[in-house]
Amino acid sequence: MKPRFRHALLICACVILSACNKSENQPAAGSTPEKPKIALVMKSLANEFFSTMAQGAEKHQQANAANYDLLANGIKNETDLAQQVSLVEQMIARQVNAIVIAPADSKALVTVLKHAKAAGILIINIDNKLDADVLKQENLQVPFVGPDNRAGARKVGDALAQKLKAGDQVAIIEGIPTAFNGQQRRLGFEDAMKAAGINIVSVQSGNWEMEKANNVASAILSEHPDVKAILCDNDNMALGAVSAIESAGKTGKVLVAGFDNISAIHPLIEKGAVVATADQHGDQLAVFGIEAALKILKGQAPPADQTTPVDLITK
Repeated sequence: MKPRFRHALLICACVILSACNKSENQPAAGSTPEKPKIALVMKSLANEFFSTMAQGAEKHQQANAANYDLLANGIKNETDLAQQVSLVEQMIARQVNAIVIAPADSKALVTVLKHAKAAGILIINIDNKLDADVLKQENLQVPFVGPDNRAGARKVGDALAQKLKAGDQVAIIEGIPTAFNGQQRRLGFEDAMKAAGINIVSVQSGNWEMEKANNVASAILSEHPDVKAILCDNDNMALGAVSAIESAGKTGKVLVAGFDNISAIHPLIEKGAVVATADQHGDQLAVFGIEAALKILKGQAPPADQTTPVDLITK
């Protein structure tokens, strides 16, 4: 072999070895840097529960600024699924390491979350559980970190039932019908009413929103004048129901129960307009999800469901 060709081959070999060594030393695709980026994607920030959630997450990040960066986002309206899908797509584009999400819908977000996982992003589901059947169809496994909503609603329903008697009529205002947490809360209320022998005469959706629930409650009171209580899947809707009861001149005659323990509900609990609510610790719920994500990213824990506290709140 001529010296000139031998020299060229040696140069090529050196380039190849250099490239291999560089590849070995770089982080693999989807691996976690020393300071990961965590995205928090929430539902409507117009709802006090989620603004409280965001504040809790931001406070946690400030106390752990050396450990991770936080990108917190929420949608304007509870039903704006397209905007929440867009937020997830933005987080994929920004190459975050994990997405902690409270999905506005248990089914509609699965496809975009599958795209995120395919991009090497860890997904942690909080607050509203993704639909198990849809996840199975998409061959997607996502750990859920959140409360047992059915058990929490059962506690609230039992507390309300103590103020009523067997045979009384009640109504339920549920959240978005396709939301798993709303479904579970409705079932918890139904469990409590059935156990107490109380009749549920109406179940309607308030889409988690105060104004919508106000209109629904007004219609219920008109259609069922003997209703003794209205159980609401969240406190935002409970506020709307209380307003409808006041407008109908039935304050003290129709009781209300809620879920979430937002600060705006506390004065109504004090004066007895709202009998009970459930505290799922909104200021910590995202933190539970973030901490789970950090442990998984560091290899300290396997992806697994985690049940978080939910407590009964009464006067």
